[in-house]
This record gives sequence, C-alpha cells and structure tokens, in this order.
Amino acid sequence: MDSSIANSKSDLRAHIRARLEKISDAVRAVESIGLCERLQAQIPSAHTILFFAPLPDELDVWPVLEMSLALGVNCALPFFDAEKKTYGAKTIQTLATDIVAGKFGVREPAASCAEIPLNQFNLILVPGMAFDFSGNRLGRGQGFYDRLLENASGIKCGVCHDFQLLEKIPSEPHDAKVDFMLTPMRCVRRKKD
Repeated sequence: MDSSIANSKSDLRAHIRARLEKISDAVRAVESIGLCERLQAQIPSAHTILFFAPLPDELDVWPVLEMSLALGVNCALPFFDAEKKTYGAKTIQTLATDIVAGKFGVREPAASCAEIPLNQFNLILVPGMAFDFSGNRLGRGQGFYDRLLENASGIKCGVCHDFQLLEKIPSEPHDAKVDFMLTPMRCVRRKKD
C-alpha cells in the first residue's frame, strides 16, 4: 500500500467523521427520509437486495428494508464469518427475530438465517465514508466491504450524504467501485473510466 495514499485516506476519513459528528439527529432523520424516498423510486425491479445495517452516523435505509420485506422482496444483510474473517450475506424475513448484534456491534442476520451466495444479488446498497464521481469508495479502513463487493454481482449503489460525494477521492487498485451514488438530493451514475 502506498503510504501517501494511506495517509490521504486517513486524513479524509477524519475530515468526513468530523462533519458527520456535527449533523443533528433531526437533520439526519430528514435526510434519511429523502434518501429512502429516492431509493424506493430506484428499486422497483430489484428482486434480491443486499442492504446494510446503518451505523448511528449513517443515513437510515432501514425503512426501505422493512417495506421491501413487506412486499416479498428477497432481502439480505451482511454477516461476519469469524472463521473466514470476512463478510458474507444471509437472507432475512422477519426483523423482530432475524436480527442480532454482530461483529463491531453492527446489526446482522442471526445464525439461523440462510446464507445466500454473493453472486445472487441484483442490487447492493453500499455504505461509505465518501464516494467520488468515478465510483470510488472510501470505507472505514478495514477493507471488509471491498472484499465483500469483490465477489458480489448486481448493481452496486453507494449511499451517502450529499457532502460525502466528492469530485475525487484517493483510491488504490484493490478498492471496490460502485455503479451509482445515491444521496438525499440526487442519484449519480459513475463516470466511465
């Protein structure tokens, strides 16, 4: 790993984290509603979706997960496979019984949920600290989502606040790209390389 790129990523993470900490719960709630409305308009044809369990500083996509389950869409969440030290995906059917606290305190499917191959999705919602117009993603620094996305099929849609969508972010060849970026205000298709 190039140390200058690693330092640039670290600096950008710190900058974005500081901005996220300044967002009030009320603003995050309003922006989450806007994002969910935009997301609902974008996914009517998706039949197998990999959601993510939002962290407290991320936009809340949980209402779309609830709606999708009610409509009979095949929904899944990532789970941490401690043996492989990587993430996979498991289907969920009932939020009340299928969700547990997982690795890093993130909500994930219970052990009883069925695993689903990563090549079965036609839409994957992807969290990130920042995205750029070329589809590059800055994660939280562990590389877990990069490895998950490496084996995943379907359209990859980054989810973020508008200020997290930047012209250019530092990236490396192993960093996974997304096809679209969805914010409370817009949906942006990545520029072709």
